[in-house]
Amino acid sequence: MTPATAMSSARAACPKHMTHGPCGGVQPGGDCEVGGPCSFVTDGGDALMPLAPVAPRGAIGARSSLNAAAGELLDRLSQGRFVVADLPSPGPLVDAERALAATVAGSVDAVLLGDAPWARLQLPPALRAGLVASEGVRPWPGMNCRDRSRVALEAELAALDGTGMPAVHCVTGDHPALGQRADAPAVFDLDSTQLVTRAAIQTGLVISAAESPESPPVAARAARAASKAAAGADVLFINHCRSVEAVAEFAAQVRELAPGLRLIACVPLVVSQAGADRLTAFLHGPLPSELAAPLTAPDPVAAGIAVCVAHAEALLEIPQLAGVDLSAPAGPGEAMRVASALAETGRALKG
Repeated sequence: MTPATAMSSARAACPKHMTHGPCGGVQPGGDCEVGGPCSFVTDGGDALMPLAPVAPRGAIGARSSLNAAAGELLDRLSQGRFVVADLPSPGPLVDAERALAATVAGSVDAVLLGDAPWARLQLPPALRAGLVASEGVRPWPGMNCRDRSRVALEAELAALDGTGMPAVHCVTGDHPALGQRADAPAVFDLDSTQLVTRAAIQTGLVISAAESPESPPVAARAARAASKAAAGADVLFINHCRSVEAVAEFAAQVRELAPGLRLIACVPLVVSQAGADRLTAFLHGPLPSELAAPLTAPDPVAAGIAVCVAHAEALLEIPQLAGVDLSAPAGPGEAMRVASALAETGRALKG
């Protein structure tokens, strides 16, 4: 399949797999990230399918009780100033995965094991989480709907739960046309909200989802976050915003609609030009001047860490937030450099 064909296929499939509203890739003009108008935006931005809330944990026929690691994670989240780091993926390399985890051990409360569009081949979530845990780091494995059918997703959930992992981060995922494997067909059998529901009923994990406050339709984003809480999400990662004030406003809106949902805000850590270029996709435009400034400093890594720490401290003053997520995209060959910067940032915030 050519990239052009993949883009056309994505537009045709969107109403099928994005049942519960638009993803975070909607561009400022209302276009899909792989081209063409977003059907949810063109329909008025309110095409959110009603969702019956999942019953509380422990209720008969509903959510599984938390496993021990998940219960400990929720206890720690309730204390505030929780620091997560987005651990770069080294690809399908076991020793490299362990080395990256060892680099951040003791510096953060958890590592988010995401699945970036530029890293199309990496270890399965349960295996990756186990390797990270073996280095004394709390894993927060991510799972996306791009590459797996619902049966494969349910198998991965069972593996995470069966091996005693603490959490799972449920996202719809980026289309293959955006990354290194445009030849791979997209699956998208489920969307993120449907995956959250399956995780809530099937596992004893802490379940997280994400929302992008500054992606169209902006007015529907808080309600979409609340729908994920109704589906069973315990935690919401607030994707990058261009200001602390925007995060504070969105956090207040979400807590009004979903009071029990714990909120973690993403903080950009810019230590290289490649990382800066990748962050522009999340921010829908050029980096704010304060984030770009470290790139021209005598020591870009030290300068980037200082800016990130200051930004994180400002976010941690928002009363609705349980913590922050340090996000530093790594360019080719930069994984260890980024992991070291994440560790230093985490120590500064924890210290």
